[in-house]
Amino acid sequence: MRAKLKRWLREGVVLLLIAAAAMFVMDQFRKPALPAAFSDTPLQTLDGKTIDFTELSQDRPLLVYVWATWCGVCRYTTPSVAAMAEQGDNVVTVALRSGDDATLSHWLDKKKYAMPVVNDEQGQLSRLWQIQVTPTLVVISKGEVKSVTTGFTSGWGMKLRLWWAGI
Repeated sequence: MRAKLKRWLREGVVLLLIAAAAMFVMDQFRKPALPAAFSDTPLQTLDGKTIDFTELSQDRPLLVYVWATWCGVCRYTTPSVAAMAEQGDNVVTVALRSGDDATLSHWLDKKKYAMPVVNDEQGQLSRLWQIQVTPTLVVISKGEVKSVTTGFTSGWGMKLRLWWAGI
């Protein structure tokens, strides 16, 4: 019995390591090549506030979350990002091709999400930033991009990335 448990544990660890390596390789493959001026792009949120990534990331790391209302994976990650924004974490989101401002605002109200949202209605920002996968998460600290990841990430994973960028 003990030998069986030990074998299962060893196989589980190996499987986890293989899965982690595969996810890392896929993440590197899908990661956008952000332009050098990524942090310098001034943007306007749905509520009319002008934001600057460099300024927002001076005191603490900033999570830039690129998502879409039509994205299947975003259904699982967006609630975590919204919760982080409500808890006061440094978060800005960019809604990719999710309709006009009124449509997007209605969708956010319906879901009860209160987070700063930049509407990339035509996908101009995502083309400029070469983002092809939703969701994409970018962590910026002191105006410098620290990490970029794509696909599903848990709330704890996002918080860990912000913490790591602040070290």
